[in-house]
Amino acid sequence: MAGTQDHAVRPRPMTPTARIGAPPDWGMGDGDGDRSATAWAALPSDAPADERSLRAALAVTLRRYEGEDDREVVVGSAEGAVAVRVSGALGEVRDRRHPSSEQPVVAGTLPEGDEEPPYADAAHPSARVPVFPLTFSPVRRADGRLWLRCDHLLSHAGRATAEQLTRHVAHVYGQVTNAPETPAADVELFDDDERRRIVRLGASAPAPPHPARTVHEAFALVAASAPDALAVTDEHVELTYEQLDGLADVFAAALRTRGVRPGDRVGVCLDRSAELVAVLLGVLKAGAAYVPIDPAYPAERAIHMLDNAAARLLVTRSGELPRQGEHHQVTPDGLLEDDVTDAPDGQGDADGATTAYVIHTSGSTGRPKGVAVPHANVLSLVEATRTDLGLGAADVWTFFHSSAFDFSVWEMWGCLLTGGRLVVVPHLTSRDPEQFRALVVAHGVTVLNQTPSALANLLTVDYADLPVRLVILGGEPLDARMLLPWFDAYPDGRCRVVNMFGITETTVHVTAQTVTRDLALGATRSVGAPLSGWHVYVLDPAGRLLPPGAAGEICVGGAGVAQGYVGRPGLTEERFRPDPYTDGRMYRSGDRGRLRPDGSLEHLGRLDNQVKIRGFRIELDEIRTVLLEDAAVRAAAVVVGSADGGDSSGKRLDAYVVLDGGEVRAVREHAAAVLPDYMVPATVTAVDALPLTTSGKVDVARLPRPEITTRAAEDHTPTADDALASWLQELWAGLLGFPIGLDDDFFEAGGNSMIAVKTSAAMRAEGMPTLRLREFYRHPTVRQVVAALRTAQA
Repeated sequence: MAGTQDHAVRPRPMTPTARIGAPPDWGMGDGDGDRSATAWAALPSDAPADERSLRAALAVTLRRYEGEDDREVVVGSAEGAVAVRVSGALGEVRDRRHPSSEQPVVAGTLPEGDEEPPYADAAHPSARVPVFPLTFSPVRRADGRLWLRCDHLLSHAGRATAEQLTRHVAHVYGQVTNAPETPAADVELFDDDERRRIVRLGASAPAPPHPARTVHEAFALVAASAPDALAVTDEHVELTYEQLDGLADVFAAALRTRGVRPGDRVGVCLDRSAELVAVLLGVLKAGAAYVPIDPAYPAERAIHMLDNAAARLLVTRSGELPRQGEHHQVTPDGLLEDDVTDAPDGQGDADGATTAYVIHTSGSTGRPKGVAVPHANVLSLVEATRTDLGLGAADVWTFFHSSAFDFSVWEMWGCLLTGGRLVVVPHLTSRDPEQFRALVVAHGVTVLNQTPSALANLLTVDYADLPVRLVILGGEPLDARMLLPWFDAYPDGRCRVVNMFGITETTVHVTAQTVTRDLALGATRSVGAPLSGWHVYVLDPAGRLLPPGAAGEICVGGAGVAQGYVGRPGLTEERFRPDPYTDGRMYRSGDRGRLRPDGSLEHLGRLDNQVKIRGFRIELDEIRTVLLEDAAVRAAAVVVGSADGGDSSGKRLDAYVVLDGGEVRAVREHAAAVLPDYMVPATVTAVDALPLTTSGKVDVARLPRPEITTRAAEDHTPTADDALASWLQELWAGLLGFPIGLDDDFFEAGGNSMIAVKTSAAMRAEGMPTLRLREFYRHPTVRQVVAALRTAQA
């Protein structure tokens, strides 16, 4: 099967095999049905062939592979299934008879000296198929040496996987027999030589050095070499590299005149535009770091970000942010009007270690946390990708994402530091696939950066014959099967598709995986190998290195590791740790994954309460904390729900609250005043009490269906003359997951731009006139949409 790799033990669904050794999503064997093979590993010559020791070694090894030390596992032996608790000293690992009569998962041992494991012969006696997927046997050969033998079904574990697992069980077996007083938590799976091999597996070659020290110095080099080349284009203006460089110089001088000094931070709250790019570059030229704020954020959140970053100044056009503390506001026009004759110079004081920007991510405390990233990291990112992706002056990029989203760092500086042209995508155009397609064609865009959710939107319109040569996906997990229609339109490598895993704290991207049709057919979960200068480890909860195939926490070291969280030394120390394998630092991501034997990384989700919806990184605990700030809320929980069958566009946030007076609508209004739109719960349901598990956590499975506050029940059934309204109500009910009234606001009821795009696609399929996204914002109810459609038809 395409995409199948020998990198982990694969349990068989619907059999006892799935009870041990690996979670159901663990890896692949060789796909060889019931064919079997044998792996061997040497045991210490003085070790006894002891069944109890082998069970203990097997239990410790398998639980370490799963990232847990104190768990009871079931292993089999000739006498039946045995439960083994992995805790305490190795010599105290105890067993007891398991009451289940099910087939044991892993067979135990054979008598010393027996050369053959038990075999099943029900279908083909000559095939000599082992009874169990994995059968471990200590065998003393004629020369007196003791070996550990593993007979394994190739459908369950491939040869390389079985050899590695056998080697590790043997290594632990030696510790069980030679040092039984060793705590199970201190057992080593492998020796130092293998540890070094694993570290090298997740490493990469150093990134080539950039001749500049800072982002603005690197930009100046490009501007000097191609001053007349177009640098940035928006709806109203085109700027060459020379013009952009000169405008940024003016902004930098004005900022310095207003007191901005090297090392300061400057808030920037502007819509995407050529002007925004010039202001950000001007902040860097002033020796300061920019703190991007989306103009759509609630004022309270924006003020917190400015306070958290200790911003000296705020550049904005919104005029909606109340003045507070030292956040003096100025417009870009105001900066251009300043007399900069005597402005002090500040560019020479910045270097690679100077902070370039502070981007805020969702925080579990109820307030976003600011990640400080230095210039050197951005330059390393550009140099790590320039050659492999073929980035250069012939490329045209889109500036698609909010400057407050770290994908924008890659879009802006990846383009401008390699001599490309940056095309600004207006917000509404970014949400309307028809308009976005027209922009891509009109400007000859060659490099497209999208979240998988955004690309799915583009796939709802005619996406054939685009000028794009490179699609870079990031920001959220990719189900590669969604790309199959794209490969139909762009066969034979006409357009390269690269899936990149990354984290704000490690400078946007960490790994890169070129996705092909074969990988998409195999539903690959690989996010590729680390970029040059980056390296990854997979560690268990105790911080120990895990081997290929074992799942644990993804930790990232190397050139992209950020400086830390602004004003959060405790959290910085917790998440940014000394790298035990280099002299640098590493970031503990909280993401779950595993390395493959080829050095690529598989991403398996999150270890904590963080989620990604439509590319936005969201801490559910942050939303819960905001809900609890409402005096009427005594308890709260937030979960991810699905409006239309589980795809990414239909994901939504559902909140459950225990109220002490007050109304659900007021709770949602409070959240909307504090949280950005993408974090406001689509539904808020009042419950008498939150159901809890035996461990005291919220039992998500027992939460009721979300309570939707709409006027659907009050509406009369539309008449036959209102068939269009009836059709639209039925469509939106299916997409949203609940009935919607004629006068319910689509967006207030949990709709979003991606579901609006699906509505347009459904209208097209029915031969109706379609509405652009901006029309849905202007006419957000069924009744208003019907009126707009009838006007269009007239």
